[in-house]
Amino acid sequence: MTTHAVGDEEHFAGSNKLFISIWVWLLLLTGFEVFLGYIQLPVIYMLVILMGASIIKAALIVAYFMHLRFERLNLVLTIVPALVVCICLMLLVFFPDSFRAKALRSTGPPPAPAESR
Repeated sequence: MTTHAVGDEEHFAGSNKLFISIWVWLLLLTGFEVFLGYIQLPVIYMLVILMGASIIKAALIVAYFMHLRFERLNLVLTIVPALVVCICLMLLVFFPDSFRAKALRSTGPPPAPAESR
């Protein structure tokens, strides 16, 4: 791994081997997510696994491709607010709306129309 001095600061330049290995991990995680779509799992388990894999992928992208891995404060200031916003959106917007939409679903076929004579 190499660093380049610019002014008084040192910046991490990375290496091709590092970026290719991160890319391979991202590719494997994406393949795992696609594989989950083809197997029969309960929806809750699938969503938890997909959310976990997505968070791992996002952290890898932010840490290595956005070069925040070696800038601890910037990494924390990027990840923590985004995580808080995502949790708030799930708890305050998406979950209540999905429960409301579930209550609007019909439970069976519509009743047959009565014949009028």
